[in-house]
Amino acid sequence: MITRNAPTIYYEGKDGPAGFEYEISKLFAEHLGVELRLRVAESVTELNDVVAKNYAHFAAAGIAVTPAKLEQFRFSSPYMEVTQQLVYRRGTQKPTDLSDLIGKRIIVQQGSHQAERLRDYRQDIKALSWSEADDLDTSDLLRLITEGEVDYTVLDSNELEIYQSMFPQIRSAFPLSHTETLAWLFPPGTDETLLQEATAFFAKISADGTLLQLKERYFSQKNKMNYVGAKTFMTHMKNRLPKYEDTFRAAAQDFALDWRLLAAIGYQESHWRADAISPTGVKGLMMLTRNTAKEMGISNRLDPELSIHGGAKYFTRVYKRLPDRITEPDRTWFALAAYNVGYGHLEDARVLTQRFGKDPDKWDDVKAHLPLLSKKKWYSQTRYGYARGHEPVVYVRNIRRYLDVLSWMSSPERREQIAEKSEQSDPALEPYKESPKAESTIISSSMEHLPPTL
Repeated sequence: MITRNAPTIYYEGKDGPAGFEYEISKLFAEHLGVELRLRVAESVTELNDVVAKNYAHFAAAGIAVTPAKLEQFRFSSPYMEVTQQLVYRRGTQKPTDLSDLIGKRIIVQQGSHQAERLRDYRQDIKALSWSEADDLDTSDLLRLITEGEVDYTVLDSNELEIYQSMFPQIRSAFPLSHTETLAWLFPPGTDETLLQEATAFFAKISADGTLLQLKERYFSQKNKMNYVGAKTFMTHMKNRLPKYEDTFRAAAQDFALDWRLLAAIGYQESHWRADAISPTGVKGLMMLTRNTAKEMGISNRLDPELSIHGGAKYFTRVYKRLPDRITEPDRTWFALAAYNVGYGHLEDARVLTQRFGKDPDKWDDVKAHLPLLSKKKWYSQTRYGYARGHEPVVYVRNIRRYLDVLSWMSSPERREQIAEKSEQSDPALEPYKESPKAESTIISSSMEHLPPTL
């Protein structure tokens, strides 16, 4: 399988490889009883070339089914519907229709369905012009937008929802397309065996709810930050996190945790402020209570190293206390809820969940019943009594938001991309000049598209 690095597609997460497309592909490999072998393309052009030359069995990378691609490739059953959104920078004039794009600096990825859409529009709007980049990923395009280097780009709606947490300055102006479907891309040919297996597989995961669960995990609006929250988080990632990153990493190593999870907890607790103090008396970067600090052997809650290690130790304790049958990722979400509201109250909520005929080992079921702990009718029937049950639900949701951003921004692939970009200047984008043909500019990559090493 060939794919691309992106938070909506594939990246190295807290437990190893992650991403919506990766998880579905892994399930498909299990369905077939084979090992998934992965190749990461550096560009959309490379991905298309590799599949066209039959160097990969299929591509899973958020690819839209378009008339142009149908002439060259075969597609699986569609698994998601999206619209293409014109993206601009907050604080600049919002375009309202296609005529506002004339004379503006527009950039999309070469070989993408966004480029196909712009070519369709140019049949009617001859003056429409744009650039196509072969060596820039979506994050690079959005960075150009936020830095004012270009005016607009085009993203699929599901991508936009994810990237707004990382680039809070971007906004959607209007859709450039009607609903489009995303599907896996298969090489041209006559052998239908693998394609038929993919069709059966998508029918299965659609029927049993697996596909819906993955969509909700990666794309649910409930897991996205608003503009103010995202902008503040990105600012604190730049200005505050570097002071404590080494400590988070050290504590995570001591307790076999992901440092990004600890950092996300720390941000939710104190916004990474070592001197934070709440009206109820909890203190420090991880906002430990006096009793918890004492249990964890922490003498000074305002010492960031001690606080982070104490928080890691406490989280590990509640994580290990959970029943062995609870698996990931639910186990982490339960541990976070217990970290916030207390293990006893979490157990009360799990008991109530079971009484309602739901699964007490699934976070999505339990989080729906946690708020009942604030209602006398229900908490009077529990062992540990009243609790502000809505708070752990919000707590877990927020930490998941922060963890998603931290996981992508600190992934090896993303760090490598950032390092490479810092060593070279941005590709020169020619200023817009209206030409009779209004042809698009191609910013090509010198990378050759070699077959994978098997």
